[in-house]
Amino acid sequence: MAGIFGVASKLDECGRSLYYGIDYHCHLGTDYAGMAIFGKDGIERKIHDIRGENFRPKFQQDYAKMRGKYGIGVIGYDIQPVILSTRHGIFSVVVNGNILNLNEIVSNLQSRGSSFAEIQPDSSISPAEVLAEVISRADDIESGIADVFNLIQGSVSLLILTRNGIYAARDRQGHSTLVVGKSDNEFAVTTETAAFPNLKFSIAAELLPGEIIRLTENGIERRKEGSGKAAHPCAFLWIYTSFPATSIEGINVEKARYNSGTLLAKRDKAAGFMADIVAGVPDSGVGHAIGYANESGIPYARPIVKYTPSWPRSYMPSDQSMRDLIADMKLIAIPDLVHDKRIVICDDSIVRGTQLRNMIKDKLVANGAREVHIRIACPPLMFPCIYNQSTRTTGELAARRAIRMMEGRDVQDISEYLDTKSPKYQGMVETIARELGATSLMYQQIEDMASAIGRSTDEICTFCWTGRPS
Repeated sequence: MAGIFGVASKLDECGRSLYYGIDYHCHLGTDYAGMAIFGKDGIERKIHDIRGENFRPKFQQDYAKMRGKYGIGVIGYDIQPVILSTRHGIFSVVVNGNILNLNEIVSNLQSRGSSFAEIQPDSSISPAEVLAEVISRADDIESGIADVFNLIQGSVSLLILTRNGIYAARDRQGHSTLVVGKSDNEFAVTTETAAFPNLKFSIAAELLPGEIIRLTENGIERRKEGSGKAAHPCAFLWIYTSFPATSIEGINVEKARYNSGTLLAKRDKAAGFMADIVAGVPDSGVGHAIGYANESGIPYARPIVKYTPSWPRSYMPSDQSMRDLIADMKLIAIPDLVHDKRIVICDDSIVRGTQLRNMIKDKLVANGAREVHIRIACPPLMFPCIYNQSTRTTGELAARRAIRMMEGRDVQDISEYLDTKSPKYQGMVETIARELGATSLMYQQIEDMASAIGRSTDEICTFCWTGRPS
């Protein structure tokens, strides 16, 4: 997942809003960040490795020296923005998404004479540069973006910085979001609306799936209508990924998490379940836990707290050993609130399960917890995401590992494990609970997850739970 942000200013000083707007996307990426501004001498670009560091100090000296009306930026896994000098003029690109057939596109372009210079540290070719090359070969930038959408498998939203403004295009499935904001002297486009309030932007428009606009200091120019398809935002945006203050398709993230916890608690109440305290795995599990506590009447407490000043979200780093280190180091138990307690722990999801298992064993059971009941705000993750950079293989997923343990091998047809009423589903959940060391484990039903968000299952992307593309 990446966060992208762009600014078009009536003044020659878009840098400040760009700098802080990118910073409000730090929860979406921890590897690299970059910003580019089109000034009187062309495009000036700054990129920094932010692994183990914070965005603001790395760019504080840069943005103050960068002048221009138009600027774009990104935080994510890849080294961006890229810059290309083409027959359409010089332009810069940032992207958010995942291209399943990237290698095929690269091979095709290379066979037609293309060369690529923006090589990533792992020796792979920059996806942003590949898309920039596709765009450069078209008759104009709008046609080039349309070519990108027709060519790729997966999902990509992007911003293109030019001398004449910023092109913004939302992916055809509406899997991610792009929202335009307006202030007194500027227009901005953002992945997350949480970037707007403190910068004094009000929401002016939300791009439709496949829509292309150009943003200038004078406002929004619609260059291509949307695909006409209904948006299918990733349900995980509400359940986990997005910042609580963000709204997606007009639905607030934190409100959806409260609703999610409420529905989990209703199922437990119907079964006569009781506990002493409710807690959320900080930070994204907290909203779910508060909803659970309010509905159940079980007091909310914080037996586990997160040391926030220096540790990022453990889900985001691309290296598993770093994810494990962050999860272990950032969470601190408070023994007085743990000892002899029956504890409900709410969390957004179980991906690999390593971090939750370590938390139960080393921070709760080790401090005398009597019972640990895990409540998860989404169904078991079964399929690697094809639309964004998160899980890449079934081998990573705790649910698939449980199935292998039960079957003694990998199985292709997992339909029985998707049926929440089947014995195999129940056996899978019990196996995961034993692996975690939990007293009990309950996942959210997919219909309840959709209900918590406020959309039907047909109006959100549920691929990682069902295997059905948007």
